[in-house]
Amino acid sequence: MGAMRKRFWELELDDLTREEWEALCDGCARCCLHKLEDEDTGEIAETNVACKLLDTGTARCKDYRHRKAFVPDCLRLTPRLVQSVPWLPESCAYRRRAEGKPLPEWHHLLTGSRDAMMEAGASVAGRCVSEAVAGPLEHHITEWEQR
Repeated sequence: MGAMRKRFWELELDDLTREEWEALCDGCARCCLHKLEDEDTGEIAETNVACKLLDTGTARCKDYRHRKAFVPDCLRLTPRLVQSVPWLPESCAYRRRAEGKPLPEWHHLLTGSRDAMMEAGASVAGRCVSEAVAGPLEHHITEWEQR
């Protein structure tokens, strides 16, 4: 593991190393939840149903390194892709930086801990259900509001 630069999160996304890019993720896991798209309007509805690899208690992937082998449609976010994915939450560190905005005040790179993110209600930890037991996605439409 190489050394990350001081305040690297203020750099352009294209200038980040792979390690810095991964560290920028706030770990909210909202991108690991299933979404429903209205075929007529294109509107995206979020659910509280998590990918089968997500630990619903911690909001961490159980096999992040090999996730695409188990979940082929898992999206590997890149600086270019972040600009074209409409369903990333407004609080997402990748989205915020792509839009030239600062990290949210609760971000672990600013606070040194993920506790503030949990207190702000930004994480799905303990607030989602695995797709293995969820049933129909339509029964799990959720509006994620931060506290």
